[in-house]
Amino acid sequence: MNIGIITQARMTSSRLPGKILKEVKGKSLLTYHIERLKHSGFPVIVATTTNETDNPVIDFCINKGIPYSRGSEENVLSRFYNAAVENNLDIIVRVTSDCPLIDPHLIRNSMEKYLKFNNENLYVSNVIDRTFARGFDFEIFSFRLLEDAYKNATESADLEHVTPYIRKNIKGDTEFYDIKQSKNHNDLRITVDTAEDFQLIQELIVTFDADLLPYNGIEEILLQHPELIAINAHIEQKKV
Repeated sequence: MNIGIITQARMTSSRLPGKILKEVKGKSLLTYHIERLKHSGFPVIVATTTNETDNPVIDFCINKGIPYSRGSEENVLSRFYNAAVENNLDIIVRVTSDCPLIDPHLIRNSMEKYLKFNNENLYVSNVIDRTFARGFDFEIFSFRLLEDAYKNATESADLEHVTPYIRKNIKGDTEFYDIKQSKNHNDLRITVDTAEDFQLIQELIVTFDADLLPYNGIEEILLQHPELIAINAHIEQKKV
């Protein structure tokens, strides 16, 4: 089984352009993101667009020796499919590059659970019945499910967000497994989409070395410091 993490990345965020290459302590958010993902033990592939505005992402990947794939800005599903084909993946972990503090061991442990099922119709994630802070998001699915979505999805939302078609379970044979924790921290926000989000990440890394901590350590810092939560508590996540 070839397992790979595909992360989508682009420079033209509507609310915070260029966010993934913004730096904290001399390192870009994309560097933190990929360095943490590599601790999972799985290869990481960056899926970006063919737009010239994303040439800096390609330069980053070349300089860091990270595999990349370029495709449509709007049809992210096709971008993921092509990245999976180019890297001969059997199992895909989907993440997004606006999560610089994503937890690699959470992904690794969840993959071990996924593999035990030995079921290519299985979709595993922590994003449907959400109990983790937003920013630790991941989805695991087979190439077969990805290919089925690529060949059959037609609605713009399905193409833009990659997995909605899989979640619709139109054929009725997809099985779902939610990764959850006992405490519900889904109201915490550790993803980066706005200047306030970046401010929080900066504070977490500079003051608390959050880039060296697991997800529960980061969540605990926030719970102990409500002033940190307040930095971006008013930010609404974009609707899928």
